[in-house]
Order: sequence, then C-alpha cells, then structure tokens
Amino acid sequence: MGIFDIMGPVMVGPSSSHTAGAARIGYLTRKLLGEKPVRAELLLHGSFAATGRGHGTDRALVAGLLGMKPDDERIPFSFELAEKESLSVKVGTVVLRNVHPNTVLLRVQGAGGRKLEVEASSLGGGRIKICRLDGIETNFSGDCPTLVVHNMDQPGHVAEVTGLLARYKVNIATMQLYRDVRGGYAVMVLECDQPIPAAPLESLSKTEGILKITYLNVDGAE
Repeated sequence: MGIFDIMGPVMVGPSSSHTAGAARIGYLTRKLLGEKPVRAELLLHGSFAATGRGHGTDRALVAGLLGMKPDDERIPFSFELAEKESLSVKVGTVVLRNVHPNTVLLRVQGAGGRKLEVEASSLGGGRIKICRLDGIETNFSGDCPTLVVHNMDQPGHVAEVTGLLARYKVNIATMQLYRDVRGGYAVMVLECDQPIPAAPLESLSKTEGILKITYLNVDGAE
C-alpha cells in the first residue's frame, strides 16, 4: 500500500469515489475510444445513481470524456464545456447485476464513427476497474499500458498476439481471456510493462478474425 492509498488522490472534490473516480473513468473511456467523443450516454447505477448528482459524478464523467483529470479545476463546468466542444451528453440510470455500487455504463461514439461501451466501477480513493467492454467481461485498472483484442475465439490468436509483442520486446505483465461462448466472441486483455509501438497494433488490426483493437496508452504523469 502506498501513501496515496491512505491520503487519497489530488482531486477536485467532494468525493474520491464519486468525483475523482468518475473523472478517471471518463478519462480512460476517452483513451480507449481512441478519438474525440461526440456522443455519450451515461447510465448511473447504485450509489452513483442515488447520490451522484450531489457529488458531481455526472460532471466528473463528462469532464473525463473531455480529457480532464481528477485535479482539473474545470470539472464543475464540464457540461458547459461539453456543449462548446460539440459533445452531446445524455444522463440516466440503470440497474446492473453483480457490480459495485459505484458503477456506470457508458456508451460513447467518436468523431470518426467509432463506438464503445464501457462498464466501470469506482472502488474508492480514486481507484477504478473496467468491468466490461462492449458487453464482454474484463478486469483491469488502466494503471499501465493495456491492449484489448476483440476477436473471434479461434485457435492460434493468443500465440499470434503474444508472439508479435515478444518480437517488439514488449513484456506482458498480466493476460486475461474472456469469451461469451466457445468459438464465439472473445476478448484478450494484456497489461504490459512498456508502451506498445504502432506497428504491431496495425498488424493485429489486419489479422483475420480480429474484430477490433483497443489500446490504452498511460500518460507518464499517471
């Protein structure tokens, strides 16, 4: 445990879970989308839905989607800034099963037409967990470079992905595999020790059976 786990994050309050965590969820969703968001639907669950408005959860999520971090003093004005940035926002509530009380379902679309659905939870102290991407279970925090491969569940894909990263000297810290049914839609989540160069990402995106590549490049300041 580090000192920031005890003291909490540097943030614009009032809450490390409902405000700082929410801002980080929005920020990582923008990173995962890989382009400027132009539409966003924010569906709040549990405590987020019950007390989120008072804690500024909706404003923090929008601020993150605009590229703001938890300590950005503009967070309270994020809806006005979203309007200026042509980001259309819809806020509602949802009831989800078997999730943390501080959970949100985000459906976002980018300026280039790319769409992404993210289910994420704020665990307290500014820590978060990405629980699902496009409806498929995941489990990662976004604290390190992360590659998410959306693919058909076919033999050889795991070896192809890991082998390609090895050729570019990218060390895999953790790897998780998820799928809906055998032979169906699958997701590989690889958390890495180094940033992943553009070349293997481009190569993987052209591989037969791989549907989409989602990559999270962590800023040095994070």
